[in-house]
Amino acid sequence: MRILHVYKTYMPENSTGVPKVIYEISEPLSSLGVRSDVLVTGDRETQEPFKIGNHYVHLAKRDLHVASTSISISMFSKYRDLCKQSDVIHFHFPWPMMDVIDVAIQSKKPKVVTYHSDIVKQKRILPLYRPLMHKFLSGMDVIVATSENYLESSSTLQKFKKKVEVIPLGLGERPSLNQSKVEFWRQKVGSGFFLFIGANRYYKGLNFLVEAARNTQYPVVIAGFGFSGFVERERTPPNVKVVGAIDEDDKEALLELCGSFIFPSHLRSEAFGVSLLEAARASKAMISCEIGTGTSYVNRHGETGLVIPPANVEALSDAMTILHDNPALQNEYGDAARRRYETLFRSEMIALRYYDLYQRLCAD
Repeated sequence: MRILHVYKTYMPENSTGVPKVIYEISEPLSSLGVRSDVLVTGDRETQEPFKIGNHYVHLAKRDLHVASTSISISMFSKYRDLCKQSDVIHFHFPWPMMDVIDVAIQSKKPKVVTYHSDIVKQKRILPLYRPLMHKFLSGMDVIVATSENYLESSSTLQKFKKKVEVIPLGLGERPSLNQSKVEFWRQKVGSGFFLFIGANRYYKGLNFLVEAARNTQYPVVIAGFGFSGFVERERTPPNVKVVGAIDEDDKEALLELCGSFIFPSHLRSEAFGVSLLEAARASKAMISCEIGTGTSYVNRHGETGLVIPPANVEALSDAMTILHDNPALQNEYGDAARRRYETLFRSEMIALRYYDLYQRLCAD
């Protein structure tokens, strides 16, 4: 069986979010004889695919990037050629260029789309895009929502509910700890702190986290991309340490050292929260916001952590105090989070659900 994944970007250019999801689907299925191809845009064109792990990446040159949308003319011909060799086309929404390509080429192969997020930031252009979006989604054999929470709260998914299946996101097992990295970070930031890992994006709620840290004076570590000038702009207090971009070893070391994981995303653009899964996998209690998305599927209030109202500094401060003052509760939530990961979110389990879906589509 051969699967073609289509999205706007992928590894090594981008290893977070949707690209990480595609990786976690593709790699486990290689052991079942499934070949996965990933067609994406990049800064350069490749005539031949290159391998990442056990699957293949095809780059179409990115000609333009506007309103979070990569545009590529050569994508059309590459998509047409790869469709002929594939058994199932697997799209990853949203990316309007993908909708245009699908409507223009009109491949007869079975099609599935994983619906990662509603259109949130680009609301002004949504009325213009909506007819194309509905045509694209109408042409899918199956639409996959990543949680029941998102299915129920998305007006777009509700319009197509009869063809929606729910398959959550998954992660492989936690990599081995690099003890030298653990000791490096212990010397640098200590232990028992509240940890945020992610990109500095408009929907992450980091301004609320800074204010809550200012109120409580508890130690907070912020790690990830896009934090140039953040300390000056947000006037972060001394108890907030912004460490910037980190690699996988650094990430696991910080997760090992932290007391709890904090995820203050306050808008629906945060559709699931892979960082929450990484924290659950590392047996960490979590704080997140109720925004009607998969974040509250990963983090269950009163079971794996605390779920609070979004954009609410007082509620965030109170949640931090509860966990900070109750180490036993932190451990209890962390153990439950790990059990939830093992039961629901292992990448091998998720990949097998997609494998079953692919087989059904091929058999129809």
